[in-house]
Amino acid sequence: MTQKKAPVRMCIACREGRPKDALVRIVKTKQGEIAPDMSGKADGRGAYICREERCMDAACKKRALQRAFKCNVEACVYDSLRQMIKNDE
Repeated sequence: MTQKKAPVRMCIACREGRPKDALVRIVKTKQGEIAPDMSGKADGRGAYICREERCMDAACKKRALQRAFKCNVEACVYDSLRQMIKNDE
């Protein structure tokens, strides 16, 4: 039996392709709420970022979430994501 290939997604900060399970999915729901999606299956527009603090800093500096979701993203969203990544390590 052949093994399935792991799906590859691109980090919005460093632009590197990595296996989907190595990244954090951030989702913008139809109501406009932006939050991390730990299940990876939530409805809405998704963007992926590495589980590294340097990528979170680069995403904030480049305003990567604003570009991915085509809307204004408040600094508190970046702060909560950064805190989640620190706790994950």
